[in-house]
Amino acid sequence: MGETYCDAAPGHEWHGPYHEHEYGFPLEDDAALFERLVLEINQAGLSWLTILKKREAFRRAYDGFVPEVVAAYGKVDRTRLLADPGIVRNRLKVDAAIANAGRILELRKTHGSFAGWLASHHPRSKDEWTRLFKSTFRFTGGEIVNEFLMSIGYLPGAHVPSCPVYRRIVARRPPWSR
Repeated sequence: MGETYCDAAPGHEWHGPYHEHEYGFPLEDDAALFERLVLEINQAGLSWLTILKKREAFRRAYDGFVPEVVAAYGKVDRTRLLADPGIVRNRLKVDAAIANAGRILELRKTHGSFAGWLASHHPRSKDEWTRLFKSTFRFTGGEIVNEFLMSIGYLPGAHVPSCPVYRRIVARRPPWSR
């Protein structure tokens, strides 16, 4: 059996804090959920370490991931993002972030929030979630959806049961444990 994230992350400058304080913990704030979705989309084809190192630049570039702000981005903002060396400069990923911010605003009309939309569709299998995300958002394949949902507590698997963080997460009653 290979080394798990729970084995490798502790003590690592970048992975350690993410593993200990964020990965697998339930999220409900729309900006935090949107950030995680954008980061997972941008990780496609890259390492998670690359994304963690660029995270602050992403936060600055995407105005703190406030969906209302990002959804209003136009041509000037797209050009700015595609020229920003601090983030992943991929047109499909940039366009997906902007479009997905708009989708979150639409989901608020029917579900109150992105978190409300997620909760209204729980529980689902990974395949069911993937189909739902593909029909709702851009650039959301199976691995992106799986990692996003594990990272916010909707699917199990972020931590192994022997990991001390696992017990802290279970105490917060993530959706997958209900």
